Amino acid sequence: MRRVVVTGLGVVSPIATGKEDYWQALKDGKNGIGPLTTFDASDSPIPFGADIKDFEPSQWMDNKEAKRSDRVIQFAVAAADLAVADAKLDTGSLDPYKFGVYIGSGQGGIETTFNNFKTMMEKGPKRVSPFFIPMMISNMSTAYVAIKHNAKGPNMCVVTACATSIHSLGEAYHTIMRDDADVILAGGAEAALRTISIAGFAAMKALSTRMDEPEKASRPFDVDRDGFVMGEGAGVLVLEELEHAKKRGAHIYAELVGYGNTCDASHITAPDPEGDGAARAMRKALTHAKWLPEDVEYINAHGTSTPLNDKMEAMAIRSVLGEHTDKTYVNSTKSMIGHCLGAAGALETVAAIQTIEEGVIHPTINMDNLDPECNVNVVGTSPVLKHVSRLLVNSFGFGGHNGVIALQRFEE
Repeated sequence: MRRVVVTGLGVVSPIATGKEDYWQALKDGKNGIGPLTTFDASDSPIPFGADIKDFEPSQWMDNKEAKRSDRVIQFAVAAADLAVADAKLDTGSLDPYKFGVYIGSGQGGIETTFNNFKTMMEKGPKRVSPFFIPMMISNMSTAYVAIKHNAKGPNMCVVTACATSIHSLGEAYHTIMRDDADVILAGGAEAALRTISIAGFAAMKALSTRMDEPEKASRPFDVDRDGFVMGEGAGVLVLEELEHAKKRGAHIYAELVGYGNTCDASHITAPDPEGDGAARAMRKALTHAKWLPEDVEYINAHGTSTPLNDKMEAMAIRSVLGEHTDKTYVNSTKSMIGHCLGAAGALETVAAIQTIEEGVIHPTINMDNLDPECNVNVVGTSPVLKHVSRLLVNSFGFGGHNGVIALQRFEE
């Protein structure tokens, strides 16, 4: 069985761009949530979120390409470039037919879709941009990255809502294991933080309405949580076959050793109230990794800050880990960067891998009073120093899609 390791980390997030600044911000408990300023949010039902205020696409592509690409594509290209640079990967020297890209998106070019629909309604169909389709379709992030880096191997855009990027990582892991690729740039990107998407989630009553204190709105597992906060960004990781990585002297952050993919088959938006699908995904990841429940030292939770999800996830964790639950640390990156939808799992995986690297579990800010119904060992508002060798990352999406990956410290 071919082993799969992580050799590069790329991040574009509401609190920082680049893995070093991102990790430092997480350890410091930096809050990326506040009033929205990257677009006119005056008519938005929820005027706050975690947007990326200083992103400059011309740093990653020429101005002509930037004008022809949606913000989600720009995020993906930037995160992929950062991951490649971090891995010290000379893409020109790779076998292009064993080099792939798996970057998913939950909503794709939603801003492009809205703008072109508005143009059509106001000025007629002949005024719709000829670049509308390639700017809008979700798979175009993978295409742009593949073209830029000459990746002619397996190429896939996973779309499973908020489980998207964990599924991207898991499917890339399987692809490398079965020898269809040696290197894959895998993760997710999302740029749906615009009025149309906010209005949709608000109509579903999924978002926090803490208008008076938006910086405290994302509070996973806290008794006063009232919904999630939308974020945006991209996370891309370099997954590489072990011998390929060793041959070129790559730094190995961690080894990906397990993946669980299940469906609740219960409801189009609400999670299974018993957490059955989530628990089965966690067990599958443990089985693939050949771990026992007591081997899990830390879980980077989906932790959305919604009443139903956090309660369900806590139930699933306890059903899987049993008596070991109280010894396993749990945190939520979303407390600081909001819910970045299709990019969430990849951004959280970067955070989890940095925990293996540094022995620090970042805080869950705003988690002031643990909900008794979320009876797990949640890291509160201060980081925890802990040597971690084995961990899980959970992601659960609308439609009942569940994804879990298992990562461990690399050992020969």
